[in-house]
Amino acid sequence: MEEEKKTQSEGIGDIAAGGGISLENSSDAFYCLSIIGQIEGHYSLDNTQKTTKYDHILPLLVALEESERVDGIIILLNTLGGDVEAGLAISELIASLTKPTASIVLGGGHSIGVPLAVSADRSFIVPSATMTVHPVRTSGLVLGVPQAFDYLDKMQDRIVNFITSHSSVSEENFRRLLNRTDVLVNDIGSILNGYEACECGLIDEVGGIKEALAYLRSVCAERSKG
Repeated sequence: MEEEKKTQSEGIGDIAAGGGISLENSSDAFYCLSIIGQIEGHYSLDNTQKTTKYDHILPLLVALEESERVDGIIILLNTLGGDVEAGLAISELIASLTKPTASIVLGGGHSIGVPLAVSADRSFIVPSATMTVHPVRTSGLVLGVPQAFDYLDKMQDRIVNFITSHSSVSEENFRRLLNRTDVLVNDIGSILNGYEACECGLIDEVGGIKEALAYLRSVCAERSKG
């Protein structure tokens, strides 16, 4: 048992080196994980950019799920977005955790940061934060054939389905936000502040660390009673 705890402790240490920290008091132990900058996919970005590497986050989330030392996870988000498949992979794994989770959007939760924000059991956003929702974009060579556009449509559907199934926003309303033409100068989509994100049902509650920790403590208290 001592050896098992040592192994778990080493795993948590690895997470701390990657942008997280353990929060412990006399009754609960929560883990704070930050998702910042660009979500890096299969290709490495240059070292001048802040990035979150999905190949680091995925196994570390598994370590948190298995750790007996962690009662809940709080996720701090300040991201521009990034690789769609990497962002969805992280989102799906967060959504499948049995440990209680709470996310806080700080600064920005843009693009693929939206499904990351709603993947937690309870999502929060500070009033000054913003979230940009827009259709899927791609770079590089695109063949002008129906199959290419069909692929983009299917990818968009994957994102929309995930967001609407993990938040209170309706699909109709979310697609309306995606396709607005009167907000972004060089693109279509919408920019929502903290109150607007909650009003449309995308985020659960306006709040910060105090509210998120209170939520996690209440869930842990209920589970301990059970």
